[in-house]
Amino acid sequence: QVQLVESGGGLVQAGGSLRLSCVASGSIFGINSMGWYRQGPGKQRELVATLTTGGSPNYADAVKGRFTISRDNAKNMVYLQMNSLKPEDTAVYYCRSRGNYGAIYWGQGTQVTVSS
Repeated sequence: QVQLVESGGGLVQAGGSLRLSCVASGSIFGINSMGWYRQGPGKQRELVATLTTGGSPNYADAVKGRFTISRDNAKNMVYLQMNSLKPEDTAVYYCRSRGNYGAIYWGQGTQVTVSS
């Protein structure tokens, strides 16, 4: 089992920035990918950014050039730096981990609201 806890969400004006954090605990040794997903009002959950161990980050087209995903393996953390935020970025943001054998875990989510 892996436990994921997100933090850093909040209310920000359009054009502003936020940094989301996610800390992993539990059976973390088998994690090979961590990432961020989001679910906006009335929308399906969608990929924002993922980062596989030893690999390059993968971003959704909607956030390329504005968001940056990073990991601190020593602290078991993954971050999402979000710049130039837009109202359409408003969503609940979820941290997700995927293990070597495909096990997937989700955090409880953190709300990001961007006002126009």
